[in-house]
Amino acid sequence: MSGLRVVPTWRHGRERLYVCDLGGRNLAWYDRDTGRVNLIDEAHREDVLKALKAFVAGPVTVGPPPVPTPAELARLTLHPDDDLAPNRPGEALLVALDRDLDRDLDHTLALDPARAHRHLPRLRPDPRRRALTAEQTIGEALDRLEGAGWHTLHSVPLPGGDRIHHLLIGPAGLFVVHALYAHKQRVLVADPMITVARRAPEPLLRLLRSTADRASYALTAEVRPVLALAGPADLRVTAAPRSVRIMQDTDLEELARLGGILKPGDVEALHAMARDRNTWGRV
Repeated sequence: MSGLRVVPTWRHGRERLYVCDLGGRNLAWYDRDTGRVNLIDEAHREDVLKALKAFVAGPVTVGPPPVPTPAELARLTLHPDDDLAPNRPGEALLVALDRDLDRDLDHTLALDPARAHRHLPRLRPDPRRRALTAEQTIGEALDRLEGAGWHTLHSVPLPGGDRIHHLLIGPAGLFVVHALYAHKQRVLVADPMITVARRAPEPLLRLLRSTADRASYALTAEVRPVLALAGPADLRVTAAPRSVRIMQDTDLEELARLGGILKPGDVEALHAMARDRNTWGRV
């Protein structure tokens, strides 16, 4: 067979090279990360390897596509509207801010249509913007652990309007991560109270422990709470908080160095369960 085409694509953050015939039918794909050529039809082995020769460096494994795991099958049957994996860091805040901006714009234009071609007056900064910055900062730091066998879900909705800022799943276990904006500010931790600058203390640690308990109930697995501070100038802890890990955004990669307690298959199964919106409906 001649005239095979090699088409590069990206799937779930990984590069794949698909080998297609002249009619566009896929004959195989090469996964650079795993160094494996997956043959759909063994009869085309030589032609496929010849087409990929210029793209392959080093030894490769050649064989039929792997059988999907139960976690992969669960993901494939999950309705897109129920899949939380595509959520961006701060997804809930982004949606709320965009919705409120559109509503305010519609209200302004209804009162003064001529303003449609002018800039709207600058409003007082929305405090949710700082919260969004914190969630994006922490979320980006957690997403960088992806290559080390970790998965992060953002803005996991809970009944009653609550949500988990970030759910981290990996070899060292499961973590509920709450992002707190503290850019160039002093933070005082006096369990269960958290004080940022001169703001009133808030019982964030009590709330965070409760959220971790709800996640443990939903996933039938231990989930540990983490308070992640985005850019604090100073951190003071009067006493070690009970069961809560306090970290700065620059230190979150330390979670990847914790001892492994979950096998890769367990990580994938828990991730498949956690990304399903229906998992969180009764906690």
